[in-house]
Amino acid sequence: MKIIKKEKISPSFFSYQEDPDAIIVKEILDEIKTDGDKAIIKYTEKFDRVQLTNFKVNPEEIQEAKNKVSLDFIHSCEKAIKNIRLFAQQQLAQVSDFEAEVSPGVFVGQRVIPIPRVGVYVPGGSFPLVSSLLMGAIPALVAGVEKIIVCSPPTFNGAIHPAILTAANLLGLEEIYRVGGVQAIGAMAYGTETIPPVDKIVGPGNRFVTQAKKHVYGQVGIDLLAGPTEVLIIADESGNPEIIAADLIAQAEHDPESIAILVTDSLKLGREVKKEVQSQLKELPTGKIAEKSLGKNGLIVLVENLEDAVEIANKKAPEHLELQVKEPEKICGNLKNFGSLFIGHLTCEVLGDYTSGLNHTLPTNTTARYSGGLNVLDFVKLPTTLRVSQQGFDEIGPPAAKLAEIEGLWGHQRSILRRK
Repeated sequence: MKIIKKEKISPSFFSYQEDPDAIIVKEILDEIKTDGDKAIIKYTEKFDRVQLTNFKVNPEEIQEAKNKVSLDFIHSCEKAIKNIRLFAQQQLAQVSDFEAEVSPGVFVGQRVIPIPRVGVYVPGGSFPLVSSLLMGAIPALVAGVEKIIVCSPPTFNGAIHPAILTAANLLGLEEIYRVGGVQAIGAMAYGTETIPPVDKIVGPGNRFVTQAKKHVYGQVGIDLLAGPTEVLIIADESGNPEIIAADLIAQAEHDPESIAILVTDSLKLGREVKKEVQSQLKELPTGKIAEKSLGKNGLIVLVENLEDAVEIANKKAPEHLELQVKEPEKICGNLKNFGSLFIGHLTCEVLGDYTSGLNHTLPTNTTARYSGGLNVLDFVKLPTTLRVSQQGFDEIGPPAAKLAEIEGLWGHQRSILRRK
């Protein structure tokens, strides 16, 4: 990791980073749209080296998966499910159906309606990302989504990892397909002979999955376009270098493109953290991945004071923002742009990934400037209603007719005048 002063930060550090389009993504999506299951079989064999004979996981496989995982895993999963569900329920409680009289006889309203069909993408890769299933499916269940399907690649001996199937079973999810990558996104967006189309797709993936989601947006809704994962830690001299180093490495081990940053007003702490990072990297099986990430994107930024650190954080808008400072309450209110905020020495970002109840599908690449993370409200629609009495029509009709006249929309004006 490099140690630099605030003044040496490159302007690109605060910029949205464009990912060049991969032509293959559009080609695969187009083929799935026209050839359906045939294209899924073709690309699953090409990319996952698995010859699919059937896509859907049968109920027996889901039940048997429980016998292949530990009880400790199941209990940990149940704890995470409980807290994620409780948090989502609290979020849903913030919105409700209503009707309000804004003028005499003019009643405006709102309905809270679940999205009918949702697809949850769960990456497989080297390890099963069980938490991604929990974060995508639980808010949808709480919102009342009627149909939830799950797609995950058959990268565990030609099947979906039993940990993912067990988590799905604990959630009561039964429609699961052993399809991953771009082909899974295309299948859920357009539908095939076997896989039904959905109304919205959620869940993270690699850059090709992200680009696929970008391409199908409009045909379906999506959660967000997640880039490489990020953490920015603000720390003062009270920070524990061992803990800070561990948190930086935890983020960096995701992949070589991950971004891990420390912003501190203590040169002593910065040097200690750098030394501690090098020491801890030697202890981890994922140390080489984290080392590449920290070598490429890792930074320790020195500032004069914590106000400067707040300025950097707000401009960077990180996915995860940690406060490892003596008096976090003094700067919390000034922090505006982040996916999730983790306050205090005990509050590691990893708790947000798994068991705290927070959703870990969060905005990256500076997009926390204008958006938050995945939440239960992403799975409902808030359509509006209008009801007017004669008194209400007399109240708002004439000014509406005048505005229509000013805009030259005579049909609009006549629609009102015909009702007099």
